[in-house]
Amino acid sequence: MKADIRIAWILARGSERREWWRLSLTLLGALLATGFGLAAVTIAAVPGQMSIPYAHGLLNQPGERSGVVLALVLLLIPVLGFLGQCARIGAVHRHRRMAGMRLAGASPAQVRRIAAVESGFACLAGSTTGFGAFAVLLAVVGYLPDLRAWAGFAAVVLAVPVAAGLVSARALRTVLAAPLDHVRRTGPDSQRRAALGFAFAVVLIAVSALLLLFPARRGAAPIVLLLLALVLLTGMGAVWAAKASAAFMGRRLTLRAKRPAVLIAASRLAQDPWAAARTHAALLLATVVGVGFVGVRGVLLAELRGPGHPPENMAFYTTGIDLAGSAVLIALAISLCGLAVGAAESLATRRRGLAAQAAAGVPHRVLAGATLLETALPLAPALLLAGAGGTVVHLAYAGIVNNGFVPLLPLLVPLAVYAACLLAAATSLPLLRRVTQPSELRFT
Repeated sequence: MKADIRIAWILARGSERREWWRLSLTLLGALLATGFGLAAVTIAAVPGQMSIPYAHGLLNQPGERSGVVLALVLLLIPVLGFLGQCARIGAVHRHRRMAGMRLAGASPAQVRRIAAVESGFACLAGSTTGFGAFAVLLAVVGYLPDLRAWAGFAAVVLAVPVAAGLVSARALRTVLAAPLDHVRRTGPDSQRRAALGFAFAVVLIAVSALLLLFPARRGAAPIVLLLLALVLLTGMGAVWAAKASAAFMGRRLTLRAKRPAVLIAASRLAQDPWAAARTHAALLLATVVGVGFVGVRGVLLAELRGPGHPPENMAFYTTGIDLAGSAVLIALAISLCGLAVGAAESLATRRRGLAAQAAAGVPHRVLAGATLLETALPLAPALLLAGAGGTVVHLAYAGIVNNGFVPLLPLLVPLAVYAACLLAAATSLPLLRRVTQPSELRFT
């Protein structure tokens, strides 16, 4: 293991200029994860009831602080998915170095381990940078945490690279490097196990954080558990729908497609239907949460502003709602970045085939259309199911509140997310023009 760490450090230090964008994305993901973790530790370390001059009293009581900590912990899920995508695109981009290590006698597992440790070094730089920025922020606001908080800070800074390395190793389990400069993916069974492993990790993180922050003795815990179970089950169903629709559309359209772009996209979906589910997993879960939140927000505001007894401190509730909405938007933004990275990873993996198609005379607009269709086709039914699950969540909440108000704005959320996904996939089109250069044919 020491030799693997030393090789990973040499490779990370000697990275080429074109690899710095991958390291920068990995560092950014680690920076976000560290920021969320440090903020959660800081809030959780506040003892008892306190008067905190921020967020209109939302952080004064332990119960409200537990909700904020839970939101910060759940934000780690899309960040870890984003780091996994960065590890994948990095491994394939460095396929020649991986083949060289295989020729030198390294096993496939050792190659994946070295690539994961190399990502861990970038994450360590991001976590230490995030800790430095967070320490400066604490000094500016004049807050001095106790020793328990500092111990938690150290644990977060060290845990982020370790977690990122584990996620990278898990993501790279389906990447095999052959000694003769060839990188391929393993079969659908391995893809299915990877997707189920991600879903299990999501459920474990969410349920563990909820049971830790909301003990069973509290009356609200059963309702929160029910809503969380609906969100997780719908998110997992949406991931399955993405895979199933990709496989079905790939098979059907391969036989019946009359447009070249549709035929190319359908062939790709039929070849690897789990790629869509893996890339869209965190995004679909964030969509379920987003639809449910927009509906719950409308019902809650209608109840607070209704003809009953309005609260004296309305800013307390609106601040909490706004912070929750900000968390949902951050999760969606991180998930969209992960989708963009996944689209770029797909192009980098198939660059030799794409260069051969371009050299054979396939127009660039056809390849660009196929790239967008690979995202658009399987995502439409999955987002439809995610929107339906989020609607069930906020309708269940409306039934509990029983104020007769049903907002219609949540119906627009899946459409907005779908448009944002297409824009995120379109960010990979400049890379498409680069990977279709004739020079890529040298490595065929």
